[in-house]
Amino acid sequence: MQDLTPPDLPALSTLCPWIDGFAKARIVVWGDIVADRFVYGSSTRISREAPALVVRREREEIRPGGAGNAMMNTAALGAQVTAVGFLGGDDASRELRTAFGAAGIDTTHLVERNDALTPMKTRIMAGGRHTVRQQILRIDADRGWPVSNDFDQQIREVLATSLSDADALLISDYGMGNVAAETVSEITKPLRDRGVVVVADSRNALMNYRGVGVVAPNEEEVEAALDIPTGALGNELDNAGRRLIAELECDAALITRGSQGMSLFQANGTTNHLPIYGTDQIADVTGAGDAVIAAFTTASVAGASMFEAARIANVAAGLAVMKRGTATVPANELRAALEAPA
Repeated sequence: MQDLTPPDLPALSTLCPWIDGFAKARIVVWGDIVADRFVYGSSTRISREAPALVVRREREEIRPGGAGNAMMNTAALGAQVTAVGFLGGDDASRELRTAFGAAGIDTTHLVERNDALTPMKTRIMAGGRHTVRQQILRIDADRGWPVSNDFDQQIREVLATSLSDADALLISDYGMGNVAAETVSEITKPLRDRGVVVVADSRNALMNYRGVGVVAPNEEEVEAALDIPTGALGNELDNAGRRLIAELECDAALITRGSQGMSLFQANGTTNHLPIYGTDQIADVTGAGDAVIAAFTTASVAGASMFEAARIANVAAGLAVMKRGTATVPANELRAALEAPA
């Protein structure tokens, strides 16, 4: 694969002025909010009942995951964030609302449903007394929301209200029933005609996003969407990027590639491959994609070019994967990384 990124790029520090505009960005984040529950404990023995670790529970916490993590990352960058999506009428939803409120996120457009529980992913984090807690088990209760025309109509109504003065719409679709393809089709063109930035990240329905401004899938999502054999995208990357732009009629495709960095394909024919920022000694990839789309969208609203926004997002990804759990990358941390000597 040919590296089309210019070898004489300006220093990362030249991107810092865009961060000054983050606080003015008004961004609606719509998608599948998940309760990421972390149960921390210690383990020093094997059960007599089965060959399994015995974990003595010490504490637990719930953090916003899925689209909720995209919301938290966007707010951490300083943007004005409005959250749109479903929550259940349960304890998890109340904890999530509290977390959003503490981050300064507008929660007035979240739609509460009493026909299902908020999707939850429980991670058991265990280790010895003097060791770092590591994930030893994950339990998912995320079957998604029952189909409901009434609740979908409520989402359309809150989107119409929240997007009336927004600069960007960030869609984070984890396939749990918050994001209806019909609604995406209805609102995308009018938004883009108004100059609203529209960025979509979809776990398993990428090809439903025809007409959005930018799609931001990872390698596995691209392979599934374009029927490329698993693990073969490296040999098909340039062709895949062009296919996405042509078939989705979008302005750009930003493909995240794990330890290989990311690749930006633009409709004007420009292609840039960015190597991973920082070290490849990754602590945790949980939510790294959310950091990418949050930084890319916010930088785009601030006035950065797509390539500049991709470079900023690449740094945000490198910082996110060095943190454990569902983590955010705040603006001051991002700025420090951009200003650091090469």
